[in-house]
Parts: sequence; structure tokens; C-alpha cells
Amino acid sequence: MAAELARATPVRGHLAYAAAKRALDVAVALTLLVLLLPLLALVGLAIVLDSPGPVFYRGERVGRFGERFIALKFRSMCANADAGTHALFVRSLLHDASACTVYKVPNDRRVTRVGAVLRRTSLDELPQLWNVLRGEMSLVGPRPDVPYAAAEYEPWMRQRLDVKPGITGLWQVSGRSRLSLLDMYRLDSAYAQDASLLLDLRILVRTVPAVLRADGAA
Repeated sequence: MAAELARATPVRGHLAYAAAKRALDVAVALTLLVLLLPLLALVGLAIVLDSPGPVFYRGERVGRFGERFIALKFRSMCANADAGTHALFVRSLLHDASACTVYKVPNDRRVTRVGAVLRRTSLDELPQLWNVLRGEMSLVGPRPDVPYAAAEYEPWMRQRLDVKPGITGLWQVSGRSRLSLLDMYRLDSAYAQDASLLLDLRILVRTVPAVLRADGAA
């Protein structure tokens, strides 16, 4: 599967950019994990008090060059949530990618009360800072996709796999869940083509007000 999803063209960029990007990732992720430790503990406690089940959700995602990894998030759904519901929804979107907002099952009853708040504030994404430290993700990059969606990519969509997935990216600062699945893939492909340290910094700066406004969050 990894070979089938691997890039079709060489990654653009230089070793200097890759080194600078990695240094930025490690420095920011480590700093945030330390500073936000009390908040992370409070979120974990809220999840435990709200519904039975683990604090974290571990989901398989597709990373750079199609390599699989386990992405970490705060659990926002009931522990026994049916993953098949989301798989069917995503596959339907891929057949009509401009018809609905990205990956959000409408009125999803699997989402817990605390989970709804975590999603609206993007706090559920914070554990992915650990994935950044591990080198599986970057601060900035395409949204990490689920394997059953990546398996049905059209050729041009695979370009988003030329770079590491990120916690934030062009999609997140351009409307997020208000955009269609096709819009997300186009923005991710554009980022993969034009990735640079300056672009990363611009996206990071735009992420702060977008999160505070809950812009496009769902």
C-alpha cells in the first residue's frame, strides 16, 4: 500500500529547509507540551468524568510517502463509536467531493459533550504534538488522512503525500470544515508544491486567530 501511495514526483525543497523545519517542529512542540501540561491534564480529567473510556484516541493515518502511523488525539467520541459510519461517509464524499464539508458526519451522536467542546476549540488536536516530536508529523502540513480515503485517491491527490502531514495547514486557516473535501485536497496539494519556511511561518501566525475564533471548527 505504501508503494502505491508514494509520490510520483521528487519533493521540492532543500536540505536547509528540511533541517530548519524539523528544528522548528521540535522546539515549538516541546515548548508547547511543557507549557500546556496543566491544560492537557485538565482536558484528560474532563474526558474521564464525561464518559467511560480512554483519554486518548489512537487512529491509523497515512503519512509522508504513504507510510502508516498512529495519530494521537484526545477522545471526542463514545468509546464504542462505530468507525464504519465514518468510513462510509468518507467514501461517499470521495464520489462527490464538492458536496459536503470535510469529514464531518452531520449531527454525529457519537460525539460526547466534552468532545464537542474539544473539537470546536481544536483542543482535541494537542496530543499530536507528540507525533511531531516523533517525526511522524510536522506543525504545518496537509491534514493526515485515513487509510480508506487515501486508498481511493486520484493521481493528483497523492501529491499531498510528498510532505509530512501537519497539525495545521492551508486548509485549517482557509475555512477548515466550511470547505469541501476537494477544496482540502487542492489546498494540501498546493502546499506540497510550494512548501517553504516562510509559508510555514505565515500559516502558524494565521493559525492562532483562526483557533481563537473557532474559524470553521465543527
